[in-house]
Amino acid sequence: MKVLVLKRDKIGDLLLSTPLLARLKAALPGVETHLLANDYNAWVAHGNPHVDRLWVYRRVRDRGRASVGAAWDWLWQRRALRRERFDWVIVANGDESPRAIRRGLALRGLRIAARCADASKYPGLTDPLPLDEADHEVDRLLGLLAPLGISGDQPIGFPSYVLPAASAAFATRWLAERGLERGRYVVLGLGARRQKKQPSSAQVIRWSGHVRQLWGLDTVFLWTPGGSGDPRYPGDDAAAQPLLDAVSQGRAPQLHPFRGPIAEALGLIWGARTSLFPDSGLMHFAAASPGGVLGFFADTAVSPAPAQWAPRGAKVAWLEAPNSVSELPDAQVHAQLERLLSP
Repeated sequence: MKVLVLKRDKIGDLLLSTPLLARLKAALPGVETHLLANDYNAWVAHGNPHVDRLWVYRRVRDRGRASVGAAWDWLWQRRALRRERFDWVIVANGDESPRAIRRGLALRGLRIAARCADASKYPGLTDPLPLDEADHEVDRLLGLLAPLGISGDQPIGFPSYVLPAASAAFATRWLAERGLERGRYVVLGLGARRQKKQPSSAQVIRWSGHVRQLWGLDTVFLWTPGGSGDPRYPGDDAAAQPLLDAVSQGRAPQLHPFRGPIAEALGLIWGARTSLFPDSGLMHFAAASPGGVLGFFADTAVSPAPAQWAPRGAKVAWLEAPNSVSELPDAQVHAQLERLLSP
């Protein structure tokens, strides 16, 4: 059997798809698994033992601009994919994604599975599955294997990835320059699209101070570079500035700011004793790291909730605030940190 898994979302979404790839291989040991990802998220699957072949396509639209060259490349790649004659094409989205479904249909697999509300909108979709917002995203993705006869009663693995060698090398250099060692610091990040999901500057200073006083650990403080108006991924430069001021003024000596690309941030996260992140892609990557993560959620009546997006991993915890993470009592945060930092 030859199966293509299609994943066109961001890097965190692809990371959450890795249990699907693992279960597919475990349930069908002879299956030939292909993964089609884009030039932004494909690196997450590099070195994944459950992928026999990784196909990478260039995004036709990026930052609101269309690329004619990428469109031509897709036409040639689509022809090559069709020649593979896939038995199954799985559109790996927990929710309905019209663009992903149309891309999957264009590959002309014998059977095509995807989640959607109205299958009549997608002629040729042989195995539509209903939408289910009650389950966690990982479970919704695993449910896409049901048409292949793969049941949900098998053990669920955690999302996983192989840290790129360049990321690890950068972290080693960066930490050495600051007198830090792997496993002797925590990471605290602001990576989130909405301010209500981020800890306040005062919380960052208090929590990092507590970690140094009780555990003797410094804190690597990182955030998403850029301005809040970035159309592709809003940055947190403005939110980080008060903390940078505190560091420069000597009021937060336990903080070591890092502003850089995701690949380098992942190296620092991988070597941390543990991490603290708002609900975001980096939260899920921290959950897949050796130190685990404490995740933060807020205002889940209108924002993503832990039931659907809680971190999955061997060492994870999360807290949910009614309206804003800034409302969380320090005692709750300290208690969860003690669980994660204890041997």
